[in-house]
Amino acid sequence: MLNILMTDAALNTDSGSYFSSLTLLFVVGFIAAVTIGSIAWYNSKRPEGWEDKERPSIVPEIEKEETPGLGTPES
Repeated sequence: MLNILMTDAALNTDSGSYFSSLTLLFVVGFIAAVTIGSIAWYNSKRPEGWEDKERPSIVPEIEKEETPGLGTPES
């Protein structure tokens, strides 16, 4: 992506296009970071006093595994 922005800036004598592309990249990245962080926060353990609060409908439910990444437990 950075190569595309650099190539675009090198071809155009107007640097406004480069800065608008870079600004758009930062805005989209910020929105993605806030969205992913919010989903992670809602799926984490609730702080004291928040245990009885309902999960917002837009946040997906994530099933927790007993042994994540280790396969099936042996008896």
